[in-house]
Amino acid sequence: MAEAHQAVAFQFTVSPDGIDLQLSHEALRQVYLSGLHSWKKRFIRFRNGIMNGVYPGSAPGFVVVLAGYMGRFACSFVSPGCSNYMSLETQRRVGGILVGTGLWVAIIYTMRNVLKFLLSWHGWMSERHGAATWKSRVWLVRIIRIFSGIQTPTLCSFQTSLPNLPVPSVKDTMTRYLESVRPLLEEKEYKRMEVLTLDFQKNYAPKLQWYLRLKSLWATNYVSDWWEEYIYLRSRNPIMVNSNYYVMDFLYVFPTQRQAARAGNAIHSIMLYRKKLDRAEIKPFLLQNTIPMCSSQYERMFNTSRVPGIDSDTLQHVSNSRHIAVYHRGRYFKVGMFYDGRLLLPREIEQQMERILADTSEPQPGEEKLAALTAGDRVPWACARDAYLRLGKNRQSLDAVEKAAFFVTLDDTEQRHDPNNPVESLRRYAKSLLHGNCYDRWFDKSFNLIVYKNGTMGLNAEHSWADAPIIGHLWEAFLWLCFFFHVLFMDPVKLGYTSDGHCKGQPHRSLPGPQRLQWSIPSECQSMIDNSLAVAQALADDVDIHIIPFEDFGKGLIKKCKTSPDAFIQIALQLAYFRDKGKFCLTYEASMTRLFREGRTETVRSCTMETCAFVRAIREGAFTNLLQTAAKKHQQMYRMAMTGKGIDRHLFCLYLVSKYLQLDSPFLKEVLSEPWRLSTSQTPLQQPELFDLVRHPELVSSGGGFGPVADDGYGVAYIIVGENLINFHISCKRSSPETDSHRFGNHIRQAMLDMLDLFQLPL
Repeated sequence: MAEAHQAVAFQFTVSPDGIDLQLSHEALRQVYLSGLHSWKKRFIRFRNGIMNGVYPGSAPGFVVVLAGYMGRFACSFVSPGCSNYMSLETQRRVGGILVGTGLWVAIIYTMRNVLKFLLSWHGWMSERHGAATWKSRVWLVRIIRIFSGIQTPTLCSFQTSLPNLPVPSVKDTMTRYLESVRPLLEEKEYKRMEVLTLDFQKNYAPKLQWYLRLKSLWATNYVSDWWEEYIYLRSRNPIMVNSNYYVMDFLYVFPTQRQAARAGNAIHSIMLYRKKLDRAEIKPFLLQNTIPMCSSQYERMFNTSRVPGIDSDTLQHVSNSRHIAVYHRGRYFKVGMFYDGRLLLPREIEQQMERILADTSEPQPGEEKLAALTAGDRVPWACARDAYLRLGKNRQSLDAVEKAAFFVTLDDTEQRHDPNNPVESLRRYAKSLLHGNCYDRWFDKSFNLIVYKNGTMGLNAEHSWADAPIIGHLWEAFLWLCFFFHVLFMDPVKLGYTSDGHCKGQPHRSLPGPQRLQWSIPSECQSMIDNSLAVAQALADDVDIHIIPFEDFGKGLIKKCKTSPDAFIQIALQLAYFRDKGKFCLTYEASMTRLFREGRTETVRSCTMETCAFVRAIREGAFTNLLQTAAKKHQQMYRMAMTGKGIDRHLFCLYLVSKYLQLDSPFLKEVLSEPWRLSTSQTPLQQPELFDLVRHPELVSSGGGFGPVADDGYGVAYIIVGENLINFHISCKRSSPETDSHRFGNHIRQAMLDMLDLFQLPL
């Protein structure tokens, strides 16, 4: 395919007769439309900024306050100093407007602070679902909604009303820490840890805590910026497998076999989501349809890339991007998403993907495996970027990739759930999404959309800019847009597929083609690429993944046991690990702290004394009350983590302050070096109303997964789908003789069945 050359707005030639100026009206038209689109976007952002800035106030509220004030008090407002140039009536009106506006602002400020105070109360979380007390009902239904205003909230309306994450007391954190390690330590070791804890609490903690409290008064969130920097951006290890995670497509729905067509609808739907995000038209996530959660992580979903540095990476985010970057068979393309002042339609995007698939040109030297730099260690990537990619056409091409809305890979392999070989087909599919060939995904982008040759898709997401629920919200909305909503209810002209598998609609006759990116990569840089690829390939080959679609029962039957589904699964994981290793281990379960402004995550240490007591007793036919006691304890731990009373983020920040102050605490040093041999995370289904699995059981997603945190440990992600399905993603390293993902998966399945048997409920 010949390269598409962009039209220029004008050309001129100089001759003896003068200057001959030739204007390209089509190019000028595109320039005008592009500028118009840009200004519309700026106006929308400005408008949303004003609306969010005055929330929970509203324009009708302003009119009511102003009219009420002026009607009653404005007549008495007279400024003698203004009589020389302003009539008495004008003075009254201006004064009434100024004072009325001030009164409106004061009411907004009061409502916002009252709402922040109300949202700091979390007593409702300790009540059983569906059995709220009158106090909680009044708080939820009446007071919260009254102080939330009459205006329909947008995505970020509640941001300034959310409380700040509180700093727990050192005494409480130390007590909870000792409680969490009690089932893991022998008596002698536990006594030693008690001494270390007491020494830290008495001699180190007061000074460190003072600095943390000072930061909490100054900063919006005392954890999040340090968490992003030190846990993610300062890590010098490969982010592929170690940090990035993956999300899968539908398991049983295959809308089309055409790769370009699936990409066309997918890219168009994701761009529609970005449009709604830019306009703040996405509804804020509300617990129980009332309690808002922080939406700040959505800001960097698009137009974002991680940029390597010697000591620390940075996140580069641009306010707008009108193109995507596409990789296919070792070539990079820049594909514009707008033409004629509008977003390209699905069939037009399919047309662009078809042009890329039909391109028979060969990769330029060093181009094919360039992205291996993003998969290897960070320091060599930073050195190569600075030495070879910061000037000339390499700089321009790199900018096209890093400043793209997102990255797309048109993968030459075929991946899919095969009912005849489910274990191996899902393993290949998951590993392909997690690391691919180690050079066909740009792992630094906020997310990569991978579209396979047979039309199956998936995502690979970078972790530093946001946590998994944010990308999960995009993916749920996208799957819904691509299949359920638009195919069954909405305009069938724009989305959906024709009988032969193409996107609906017609190709564009004059649409400029994709732009092939140009590179000039010297041999020295190619050697660095090969070295990074070797590191990444060794890491990828070492990862083993096993996926279990657990269909024996789901949350429907678990609820009949009067047990939380998440607690039930976490206890089953402890039972499975004990059967696998003959001992317990420090266990990480991710919980979000988005009830607070700029909140991200907290750790639930789910290996508790109560859980261990149940696991030991089940071999002797444990009574169900031990299971329910363990489940209640787990729910309590989860609530504490969500409400800012966790252990690990506080300890992490205390440790950082100690490093800044050059204080060497034996307690913090030991605590922060403890390995998480069982790292778990539930992939929440945030929009269950979109997927009616009773009427449409084919709309089942396998969720997603991540690599193991410890070299001798397991990574377990799970998603509760509907009433009768739980999907588990289990990862470990082949090089460890201690772990086997298939063996552990069998233990999980058996543990789930054995626990249900205690209740004697039929499957």
